This record gives sequence, C-alpha cells and structure tokens, in this order.
Amino acid sequence: MPAREKFNKIILILGDVAILYISLLLALTIRYGGLPTPKIWNAHLIPFAIIFFIWIVIFYIAGLYDPAKFISAKEMQKQIIWAMEFAGIIALAAFYLIPYFLITPKTNLFLDLIITLLLLIIWRRNFLMWLIKARKINILFFGLSKDIAQFISHIAKNPQLGYHIAAIMKLPEENGGTYDIPSEIPAFNFDHNLTDLIKNKGVSLIVASSSIKQNQEIIRMFYEILPLRVSIVDFPRFYEELFGKVPVSLITESWFLENLMELNKGAFETIKRWSDIILAIVLGTATIIITPLIALLIKIDSRGPVFYSQKRIGKDGKIFEIIKFRSMVQNAEQGEAKWAMEKDGRVTKFGGILRKTRIDELPQLWNVLKGELSFVGPRPERPEFVEMLKKEIPHYAMRHIVKPGLSGWAQINFPYGASVEDSMEKLQYDLYYIKNRSLPLEFSIYLKTIATVIRRQGR
Repeated sequence: MPAREKFNKIILILGDVAILYISLLLALTIRYGGLPTPKIWNAHLIPFAIIFFIWIVIFYIAGLYDPAKFISAKEMQKQIIWAMEFAGIIALAAFYLIPYFLITPKTNLFLDLIITLLLLIIWRRNFLMWLIKARKINILFFGLSKDIAQFISHIAKNPQLGYHIAAIMKLPEENGGTYDIPSEIPAFNFDHNLTDLIKNKGVSLIVASSSIKQNQEIIRMFYEILPLRVSIVDFPRFYEELFGKVPVSLITESWFLENLMELNKGAFETIKRWSDIILAIVLGTATIIITPLIALLIKIDSRGPVFYSQKRIGKDGKIFEIIKFRSMVQNAEQGEAKWAMEKDGRVTKFGGILRKTRIDELPQLWNVLKGELSFVGPRPERPEFVEMLKKEIPHYAMRHIVKPGLSGWAQINFPYGASVEDSMEKLQYDLYYIKNRSLPLEFSIYLKTIATVIRRQGR
C-alpha cells in the first residue's frame, strides 16, 4: 500500500474518532441544556467508548477507510448513511441487551446519531475536496503499453488518488505504437535527458515498464538519478499496490519464483487452520439448529432434495465435493456445465434469498472441518471450467497452490465471475491474496464479507 494511502487512512480514522466524541458532547449539551456534569459525562463515557469502537469497525466494513474509492461525494454520502443506520441498530441492541452498560439512552443516542451523521458528511466532503486539491505526486511513466495506457487514463479520471501524470517516456520499440491516453499528458520519445525531464516536471516517482530490467543502459540511467531523490518502482508492483490485484498480463514465471515464498507462511497457515476449525464448529452448531426450518422452506418452494453437491477443484488440483442448500430448481443443469448468471431463471424464489444472504453455503462448514475448504481463499471452481480457463488464462492453475475458501479477496472486490473475462479479473485478485496473505488481510476479508452478507450482495 502506498505511504500516502496509509497516511490518508490514519487521518480519516483520527478524524472520525474526534467527531464521535464531539458528537457525544454536543448531544449531552443539547439534552441537558448545558455542558454535561462530570457525573453525566462519566456515566456515558465508557459505554459509548465501546460503542464507538464497534462503529469504527462498521465504518471499515462499509469501505469508509478506502479513500481511493471515493468516486463522488454523493456515493460517499450514501455509504455514510448506510453505515450509520447499521451503527444505530447495533448501538440500540447493545444498550438494551447488555446490563453492564447501566444506561439505556433513547434521546441521547438519537441526538448522537443525528449529530454524528451530519458531522461525518461534512468532514468527509471536506476531506474529499482536500484529496482532490492537495499537492499530488508527479509521476513519470517510463515505457508505454496497452495496460499502462489504460492505467494512466484511470489515474487521470480519479484525482482523489493523489497522483498527477507529469509525462510519459516511450521506449525505442514503442515509438510506432498508438495508445489511447489523455491528450493533455505530454509523451516523449526515449532520449538521455532524463535528469532534465525530472527537474523540469518536478517528478518524484518513476513507474517503469518491467521490460526495462533487461536493458542495462536504462538501469544505469536510473542508478545515476538516485541522488535526485526520485523513487523508482516497476509497473506491476505499483498497479498491485494501488488496486489490490496483480496484472496477470504483465507478469511472467519469474514473478511467481520471486513472490511466492511458502516457507515463510508456516505459522500463518497453522493459525488459519485452527481458526477455521473453531469458527466452523461455532457456526456449524447454529446451522444444525436452523437446518430443519431451511429444509422445510426449500421443500415448500420447489420439488427436489434439500442439499446439493457438486465437484470442485481444491488445493493442488485435488477434486472434492462441496455441499450446499439447494437454491435452484431440480435438474437445473442439463447437458454441459453452465455459469450461474445474474437474474438466473433456474434460481427458486427462496433460493434467491439463500444466495443473497449466503445461507446456501452454510453446509460447506463440513468441508471446512474436513480441511478441503478454508473460510478465506480463492473460490473453488468446477473441473469443467478449470480445464477451459487454464487454456484461456495464463497462470490460472497457480490459484490452486493454496486452499480454496468460502469467501476471499476476489469475492469481496469483484461481484461475480460468469465469463472468461470475469475469471481473468478474479485471478488478479486471487494472486494478490496468495502473495500477501496474512492475519491482517484475513481479518479484513472477514469484515468485508460481513458487509456483503448484510447488504445481501451474494449471488
């Protein structure tokens, strides 16, 4: 993650914490007609501090700490309102169900929610304006390709990312190519006046095409400009840090040799496995309790069995069978395998609810206990699709070097895969997860999966 993005997230969190406590103080001041006495303030401080911590987690789940995704103030405001609605429900439940809090605020909580919502919208709008107007990092793109041109256009259309394209320098073999880039961005043919270009354009970051690693002349030029305090990063790494995915079309076999160091993941995998077992037992117990009701509703809705099994490809390419609550009509698939589509006519009425809430996947807790699945990992695909996708997408088989999961980095960042193009996009997220998997990333995926379930975004 770029240092600027980390800084922005810290500022956002600190600003939110300040707003939460300011809102509480204002709510109590309005409620009691003046600044609250120490007794009133102390009675509210600890309970609301616990609630505020939960709210910050909710804000994270809602994506309010991803400033790069603040496409517009209107969209950001919708996210804030959704987060505060959910935060209010959680606060009500906590105050009225947990005796430890010793207070059950109604007016105070209502005032606090309204003031917090208003202040958050004002604060976030101003922060977004600051992101757009703040001094941006000037980038020189060294090398040009179709992928780089698309990336440049994306940065130019999203000023909140905090980058400005100062110039593009095309390599000799690229001089004849034509690419769709914004006309206001100057593009130069390769020469040796790199130092002058950096000084004239105020460049502080060079994003270089991976192909320059083979050109010793260019490597020597980069070495000589290091005293200018210019950072140099290759394009695939910059792309990965900014978008949270690996550009499959730009990596080679050597990328996997350099980045997939499995010897360093032993402790992580052990903790992950025990977490899977404990969570599967807890959720599995709840699943057993509600299964009779779900089975009855499935039977009432349509003919056919309650459960549905299907072969999938797991770790190291091993085939296993997943178990799900049936959400489609009986014998929905005749002939060759088909991807599930949006507004799929084969999905039953109750099946649609099961899919949107992901309840249909609860029986797969048994696969988790058996060690065939994890809670987090690349989504397992059917053997028929895997064979086809391995021929169409480079490095596709590499997603099978880790255990597949019920949820994953691809699932929370990309809504669904129903084509080769979608599978290509998902693979980029899967490779990012495989390379960067860690306890913080796992926890982040857990939280954002909760948001998917709450919003009923499953399919």
